Amino acid sequence: MIASQKKFQNIAFVASDVPEAVTALARLKERYGVTRAQDADAIVALGGDGLMLQTLHTYMNDRIPIYGMNRGSVGFLMNEYSEDDLCERLANATASIVHPLSMIATDIDGHAQKAIAINEVSLFRQAHQAAKLQISVDGKVRLEELTCDGVLIATPAGSTAYNLSAHGPILPIDSSLLALTPISPFRPRRWRGALLPNNAEILVTALEADKRPVSAVADHFEVRNIVRVEIQQARHIDLLMMFDPGHSLDERVIAEQFRV
Repeated sequence: MIASQKKFQNIAFVASDVPEAVTALARLKERYGVTRAQDADAIVALGGDGLMLQTLHTYMNDRIPIYGMNRGSVGFLMNEYSEDDLCERLANATASIVHPLSMIATDIDGHAQKAIAINEVSLFRQAHQAAKLQISVDGKVRLEELTCDGVLIATPAGSTAYNLSAHGPILPIDSSLLALTPISPFRPRRWRGALLPNNAEILVTALEADKRPVSAVADHFEVRNIVRVEIQQARHIDLLMMFDPGHSLDERVIAEQFRV
């Protein structure tokens, strides 16, 4: 985490299309003014976690700190909503640096498509038959054949999202790890996934791809009928997410592990 050392006077606002977010957007613009994102000291995102991910994707290469305020349904990545003292809140916030994943998915026709994932890269079966996947790490085959509904590779930031629902581990935000988690594994039935160093190069190959079609998804970008997917951390991309003191992403990840 990085403590903020600057003043925040020029604030850009973005919002989801839910009524609460639209209303908040109008009120905050009236109170704090309108600034283009390219000229802003920070971007305030009004909505839920989906809007936060969308905003991070939109400004991925701009190194603009993004501060979310919850006007949506989940809000794990968001701060509490308040219209008061916004400049002071931004100045007192801490920033967590998140590195996304890079995906290169090659389909059965040999076409390769690239995408970036902040939460996870997931592979899914497309039809009624289970997928058969082979998993290699740093050029070495680690699992010859996994029969399953799919598999996902999650960042620490994404470990509390779909990864957690698939019974994957929660990763502290500053850990140098990735979670490799199977989705409904059938064979080997007892395999529960792996923790990998964040500099690992992961290759997932679809076996019998013509008979058992598989899709690959990087956050919201999908490639269908894949034969192989290469995943590694995009270490050259720094995403800056801002949180109020005492409510950092580190604290939320730890707290989530003790929910009953």
